[in-house]
Amino acid sequence: MSKYLDSIIAGFGGQGVMLIGNLLAYAGMNAGLNVTYIPVYGPEMRGGTANCTVVLSEEEIGSPIIRSPHSLIMMNRPSLEKFQPVLMDGGVQIVNSSLIDKELVDTDRIKSYLVPANDIADKIGNTRMANMVALGAFIKATGIMDIKAVIDSLPNVISAHYTHLIPKNAEALQAGADAIA
Repeated sequence: MSKYLDSIIAGFGGQGVMLIGNLLAYAGMNAGLNVTYIPVYGPEMRGGTANCTVVLSEEEIGSPIIRSPHSLIMMNRPSLEKFQPVLMDGGVQIVNSSLIDKELVDTDRIKSYLVPANDIADKIGNTRMANMVALGAFIKATGIMDIKAVIDSLPNVISAHYTHLIPKNAEALQAGADAIA
């Protein structure tokens, strides 16, 4: 059976949702997979809602549109409320439990991983890296690729002015992966 995973990544604008969607897409390409990436912005970029869809496949991708995704990364409560109901039965979701109450998370029909992404990022030294923590957890939970492929793709999405942040982002990715038992 060939590899295939479609995902919706969602949160508030400013949480780095588009960055980790873009990173996931680059990592997929660098790992030899076919990829689609579609960003969707709400009324405002910073503070409004933002989500993106990423499809990774060994086969050609017929459509980048996702109605019932295989997986989710949910960074805030409004995103969980919007997308959790459409996640396919048995799907995988990473939930930022630093901002989302565990009582709201469906653990019956969905493989839900509650990851305190903001708290883990705080311990690393930068709350803004909560997105990388969530992505690291996603990579481990889905098994779509090795975390090294994502870490190696960081230079594809981090501007040349900020390459000094690559080691901390790599640390946040690994910390997220390590948070999944």
